[in-house]
Amino acid sequence: MKKLIFKNGDTMPALGLGTWQAPRGEVGQAVREAIRCGYRHIDCAAIYGNEMEIGEALHATFEAGEVRREELWITSKLWNTRHGHANVRPALEKTLADLQLGYLDLYLIHWPVVQDGSTQPPSFVPLEQQPIADTWLGMEDCLEAGLTRHIGVSNFSIKKLAKLLETTRHHPEMNQVEMHPLLAQNELVAFCGAEKIHVTAYTPLGRPAAADRPANAPELLNNPVVTAIAEQRNCTPAQVVLAWAMERGTSPIPKSVTPKRIQENLASQNVALTTADMTALNGLDRHFRYVDGTFWVVPGGPYTLENLWDE
Repeated sequence: MKKLIFKNGDTMPALGLGTWQAPRGEVGQAVREAIRCGYRHIDCAAIYGNEMEIGEALHATFEAGEVRREELWITSKLWNTRHGHANVRPALEKTLADLQLGYLDLYLIHWPVVQDGSTQPPSFVPLEQQPIADTWLGMEDCLEAGLTRHIGVSNFSIKKLAKLLETTRHHPEMNQVEMHPLLAQNELVAFCGAEKIHVTAYTPLGRPAAADRPANAPELLNNPVVTAIAEQRNCTPAQVVLAWAMERGTSPIPKSVTPKRIQENLASQNVALTTADMTALNGLDRHFRYVDGTFWVVPGGPYTLENLWDE
């Protein structure tokens, strides 16, 4: 399997299992099935609400001797209500307890969005009032304490990354963003590459089965370019777009709880795309987001799509 190499020599399998919207009651079995068939990278987050079940699955896997902890790469994320230097470590410790782990391989700030968790529903707080740099201090403390081996961010623009890099003791080593052929993120990927920041691609398949997809969302896996390449390479459309992501040096994390799909997604690492294939897939970019961030935009609130994505 292709791997991403970190500054200290650690390697992260390029293909991971995503767990966003993986239902409780099914996600644990999906994780165990993924590990059995060869996955070694599991992407989690506190807000997904399923880390306790994932932890039970990981514990059972270790107890059965199917894999050792050090063979897995486990990522999780800090939620919006836990921003602030003093809040990061307790949040990470809760995630570690839920996952039944002694450390994470990677911990990310989930969004450059801050919410006051003391109010119901949580109210939005401007970044000027609660700067990302202050939260990052807590991330760095967790890194230095050995609670996570690497730290990074998610959903950060070039502008926000550049600002963060001005103040860090430890640079972010990952930016997890939505990415697929319809949202290639070329400038962001190039910036991250220049700054030695890896990129993880969420929603790499275009959320084909999601109930909350935008009504006007294009069908990525039914795109004629994608299906034609799949036919030529004797593979599935999903395998084509996952192979595209890995060929670019990024890490796709498709979600599935179906054993057949889990196995098919893993087999994408064996799909060899030609230069012509990559050119054709790159030509699909239309800057379309399936997760556009409108849920952070409320009347009178501090966040807009313009200042969220800096576009």
